[in-house]
Amino acid sequence: MKRVLSIILGGGAGTRLYPLTKLRAKPAVPVAGKYRLIDIPVSNCINSEIFKIYVLTQFNSASLNRHIARTYNFSGFNEGFVEVLAAQQTPENPNWFQGTADAVRQYLWLLEEWDAEEYLILSGDHLYRMDYRLFIQRHRETNADITLSVIPIDERRASDFGLMKIDDSGRVIDFSEKPKGEALTKMRVDTTILGLTKEQAQSQPYIASMGIYVFKKDVLIKLLKESLERTDFGKEIIPDASKDYNVQAYLFEDYWEDIGTIEAFYHANLALTQQPQPPFSFYDEQAPIYTRPRYLPPSKLLDCQVTESIIGEGCILKNCRIQHSVLGVRSRIESGCIIEESLLMGADFYQASVERQCSLVENDIPVGIGTDTIIRGAIIDKNARIGHDVKIINKDNVQEAERESQGFYIRSGIVVVLKNAVIYDGTII
Repeated sequence: MKRVLSIILGGGAGTRLYPLTKLRAKPAVPVAGKYRLIDIPVSNCINSEIFKIYVLTQFNSASLNRHIARTYNFSGFNEGFVEVLAAQQTPENPNWFQGTADAVRQYLWLLEEWDAEEYLILSGDHLYRMDYRLFIQRHRETNADITLSVIPIDERRASDFGLMKIDDSGRVIDFSEKPKGEALTKMRVDTTILGLTKEQAQSQPYIASMGIYVFKKDVLIKLLKESLERTDFGKEIIPDASKDYNVQAYLFEDYWEDIGTIEAFYHANLALTQQPQPPFSFYDEQAPIYTRPRYLPPSKLLDCQVTESIIGEGCILKNCRIQHSVLGVRSRIESGCIIEESLLMGADFYQASVERQCSLVENDIPVGIGTDTIIRGAIIDKNARIGHDVKIINKDNVQEAERESQGFYIRSGIVVVLKNAVIYDGTII
């Protein structure tokens, strides 16, 4: 793996995850109470013994840069690094990144300097655990020019992905990006050739790309340099390359979730609390997920009822009920609160007790969740100040709303309270 260079694509505006991406890049969005999305692909690389990792970014990258700088410091005895490459203007190219392929193209001059045989292209907004060594081994065994990691998928979700057809050797012979209607029906295949049983093949008759690719170095350089108008891997580069190059499919048979939308992000986080076995587990000693060490104190629960939930480090919970929820680091929940099926991202700092007391006296709202507040089916971003006797329950079952001036949005029926927002006492959402 010493001759594999990893490139994580995190440059998109993250519009589907807005407002969580209002003040941060998509890969910097917090997940599972203490991690960030970028920790997933970076940890997979480290666990696969791939230590040369670039992260391409374009929007709101300050918090992502800070997180990476504080988290991933390899010793001086190897060439390992995790480095952010932000979009920049040059005399040759004054433009922003125009797409996934264009982002890599603009930094080819740097990528070419490494003595690499393969480039591993990853996405920054997926939740999965994968040993890339097996993926790259398959790429080398089939002498592929490009290998795509794929999953079998059912008809309900198929039109959200790039779909493909493969021959008996696993070579990709047809490709269609997010087809619908008749075009979708044409992409049905017998997925038993991937090793599925007949029953599985009937329920999952499509092969979807995961947005994870490995390229031979010279093939990627040639494809990017000869077609400057092609700016996206999934829509243009790979479908065109399948005609002239050996493009192989690699079956991934484990949990994988694209959490690029508010709804998918919300459900993927709450699924982590499932018992007895969540679909994805952070409790794997053989392949841990790394993140920034914060050295926070343990969480303190004072007369609380907590069921099916994840509580991050450094939280203080008083006489409250938490059910099927995820609470991020430094969460403060006051007495009488009920939190159900919600994701609270916590806080970036502790307020001094004197400051909190002053806030209560002066009718200023301290960071955290105030007394007798009910939160149900919501995402509360970091540093939110929610007063007492607030009800965030989407009482009118609104599916979509933008109330930025009031500190919240509603996406797919999920109330999303903005980072640093203030929700005043007695408010009902």
